[in-house]
Amino acid sequence: MTIRVLVADDQQLVRTGLRGLLERDPDIRVVAEAGDGREALRLTVELRPDVALVDIRMPELDGLELTRRITTDPDLTDVRVVVLTTFETDQYIFEAIRAGAKGFLTKTVSREELCRAVRVVAGGEALLSPSVTGRVIAELSRRPDPARSSPERLSALTVREREVLAMIASGRSNAEIGEALRMSPLTAKTHVSRIITKLRVRDRAQLVALAYETGLVQPGAGGVPPGGSAAR
Repeated sequence: MTIRVLVADDQQLVRTGLRGLLERDPDIRVVAEAGDGREALRLTVELRPDVALVDIRMPELDGLELTRRITTDPDLTDVRVVVLTTFETDQYIFEAIRAGAKGFLTKTVSREELCRAVRVVAGGEALLSPSVTGRVIAELSRRPDPARSSPERLSALTVREREVLAMIASGRSNAEIGEALRMSPLTAKTHVSRIITKLRVRDRAQLVALAYETGLVQPGAGGVPPGGSAAR
């Protein structure tokens, strides 16, 4: 099945480059390009792409507002947003995740990472690649007065659920979590679903933001909270 992608960025060169990289994959087709957020929203409503690659800073509507409008429109529930960012705009990344973005990419990603991201998000999962997520979170942590959620937000979680959450934040899949904690992928998936329900978040992408905001894990950590164990 062909994955249909919309690319929204105010720089023509970036749009052309992304199109060229994506369309080298026979399963991905760029159905539209947009140079500003309002045009991107119009084309999204009209074409209903599977994935929208959205730059943070755009005229008319910025990437955050565009993401909110897409993810809150009941007619666009099948459109999944991936935010494109640079380190100059990374302070917005948690806002993007809260707005409903399924993941984010830096504009320096390789073609393989870009195409993998599109496939992962089109398949209904959040993009939590450590090679991308870790770099962005590390940069955020070095900035003064980062927004933080209270650690008490995690009080409803069991010790095991905290371990699972930390591994989600490190970018591990359900299969990898299961292997590390000696449980089946299905059991790992059940833990993830319970954590999402308990913390009242939308998806795995928001779990990543929450894990770092509450201090459960730190940039560069191996994905296991203090006092936890990698396997039992």
